[in-house]
Amino acid sequence: MALTETDIAFVAKLARLHVTPDQQPALKHELNLVMGLIEQLQSIDTKGIEPLAHPLSVLHDIELRLREDERLATNTIAQRDHLMQNAPATADGLFLVPRVIE
Repeated sequence: MALTETDIAFVAKLARLHVTPDQQPALKHELNLVMGLIEQLQSIDTKGIEPLAHPLSVLHDIELRLREDERLATNTIAQRDHLMQNAPATADGLFLVPRVIE
């Protein structure tokens, strides 16, 4: 699947990139190389192959480094206030953020 100039303009718009007409041929070439690699990977028959949780698990058993799920001590209000002192806006111990969805 080869990308066209229209596809490149659409992808650039979605990514909010300003692509000049001079940059389009190079970008088109690079994206077509990526798409070719994806098509090559998708053409490989993987039926009957178990997914790996870690790429090195083929070579030896991998022990995941997970921490114990333990309850931590509850912070005090003073600790919370200290941690939030640099926040631009807070209310009742919560961070206030600008509304982004109307």
